[in-house]
Amino acid sequence: MTKRQRFVITSLLLSIGFVAMQIYGQNRFITIAGLGVLTAVLFIWSLREGLGLNFTLLTIVLPVFFTLGVGLFWFLLPANIYAQIPIVFIYGLGIYALCLTANIYTVSAIRTIALLRAAHGVGFVISLFTLFLVYDAVLSLRANILFNGGMVAILSFPLFYQSFWSVGLKKIFGKEILTISLISSLIMGEIALSLYFWPVTLVVGSLFLTVAGYVLMGLGQAKLEGRLFTQTIREYLILGTLVFVGMFFATRWG
Repeated sequence: MTKRQRFVITSLLLSIGFVAMQIYGQNRFITIAGLGVLTAVLFIWSLREGLGLNFTLLTIVLPVFFTLGVGLFWFLLPANIYAQIPIVFIYGLGIYALCLTANIYTVSAIRTIALLRAAHGVGFVISLFTLFLVYDAVLSLRANILFNGGMVAILSFPLFYQSFWSVGLKKIFGKEILTISLISSLIMGEIALSLYFWPVTLVVGSLFLTVAGYVLMGLGQAKLEGRLFTQTIREYLILGTLVFVGMFFATRWG
């Protein structure tokens, strides 16, 4: 069986798993967790030639969190087939794209290939989409301030770490990647704490956190690639400022 056939099978099985989760899942959190474990198993099976007992296993992080994020978002949707079918379709395409991206990462960890830049772009976009789903799920719980900030920081860390690791694709531990990931996650947690006092809607709050993640992830990758120039910093900060101003005026004060 070729890799591409395994990727198709993985996408189909996980998509079917989402439909089955909606029909047979009694405890939604246990069911989502089980689907996350299945995602890890299927990706290890699909990428077994390139994976090893080293940091190449980080390629599994984004697919698992993508599944968890979509799964949590799934239960926020109305029980309407017209709302759920597009999500299953998007999820299946996302899983297939992640299979291809993860395959490029594992191969590039051994030798340089031309498709790596494209894989970085796809991985970056799906990481942001996953961050949005995760933040939306956390904020939708409307828990206390410490829970919001702590969960945002904790859940951000593995996604940041995987994203920063994909820059160099090293098989050994990197202290710089760990440091940047911890700092970025801590900042995300602090932003989530500040949103607790800001009367924003669920969607606006999630989008703002995602944009903050975009800025931190972009700056972190630029730092690791050695291209953290003044112009790069200025562009990201301008974007973050514009989104902040937009959120300020979009908020219904009082």
